Amino acid sequence: MTTIHKFGATPISCHAWSGNRSELALSHNSKDVTLYNAKGQGWEKTAVLDQHDLRVTGIDWAPTTNRIVTCSSDRNAYVWVKGPDGQWKYTLVLLRINRAATCVRWSPEENKFAVGSGAKIISVCYYEKDNDWWVAKHIKKPLKSTITSIDWHPNNILLAAGSSDFKVRVYSGFIKEIEPKPSATPWGARMPMGNLMTEFSNSPNGGGWVHAVSFSPDGSKLAWAGHDSSISVADAANDMLVMKLKTNLLPMCSLTWIRPNTIAAAGHNCVPYTFIVESDAVKLGSAMEEDKKKESSGKTSAMDLFKNKDKLGQNELETKLNFTHQKQIAEIRIVGGQKGDVDTFSTCSLDGKIVVWNLKTLAGQMKGLKI
Repeated sequence: MTTIHKFGATPISCHAWSGNRSELALSHNSKDVTLYNAKGQGWEKTAVLDQHDLRVTGIDWAPTTNRIVTCSSDRNAYVWVKGPDGQWKYTLVLLRINRAATCVRWSPEENKFAVGSGAKIISVCYYEKDNDWWVAKHIKKPLKSTITSIDWHPNNILLAAGSSDFKVRVYSGFIKEIEPKPSATPWGARMPMGNLMTEFSNSPNGGGWVHAVSFSPDGSKLAWAGHDSSISVADAANDMLVMKLKTNLLPMCSLTWIRPNTIAAAGHNCVPYTFIVESDAVKLGSAMEEDKKKESSGKTSAMDLFKNKDKLGQNELETKLNFTHQKQIAEIRIVGGQKGDVDTFSTCSLDGKIVVWNLKTLAGQMKGLKI
């Protein structure tokens, strides 16, 4: 079962949910972030976060501390905290970059966040109590291009980054000022700030930009989606084995783990797909929505064609896709449950809709759904 939330015809480029899932932050592909509160069957606009000068490229809402972080093409990030009066107060974070910020994520413990950018830099930011400001530490080497996506390891230290230089890298995001020395992981034991733990190429021949990265729930595997319409999974516990599946689908823009061995990914196909991770391979599961195509009579008269042009401004009788989303899906977010044990997740799209997908009811409705 899917629940459709419509927010006009303007594209939604990114979104994030509050901790109790009753509030929603989204950007209509603009410089503002709009906050909505669930009211009955609809949504009520409660605030607009309007400090950015250029298009907002990333939003993340910390569920426990209830802080929002936003980043933008204006090279800045803001941390927003809700005051006792209900107003959102902002703090500017100086990222010290000379190109657009592209993505942002809070760490699992919410004591720091990472921002990817077009400056070939990842800024890991933490709060310094003594000076009452956010400090950014840089990860630079050996990045050679724009950071397109980031994801934190469950241990709050390791950080995965996908880039447009066709590479996926795992770094240490250890901040000695605020956290104890980390213990060893399958990705490596030595973890000074900015240390490159490992690096993967999307393919020996390049293989296209990396659009999305995601650690598995236990942190032993790392999945990524490439612009060559592939899904890859690296297994640190199995000698860094890389399993790659090349699909005949359009490229995926976002992915997450909905089960310990199942990935949900969505992108230019306008519908989410499942991918099953086995011990030595990744296999395509199924689409999470059945094709709603109606049987047509096959007869189209010239009169119908002209009527259609006149009334609907369409050249053909059918230009509507047979899925809920009519344009590419920009982002997947978990709504109910947690990574690896997801009940519901949401997708935002350039068609102005946010759709919530309920896995339990979908599994009951679709006999062929593989989760």
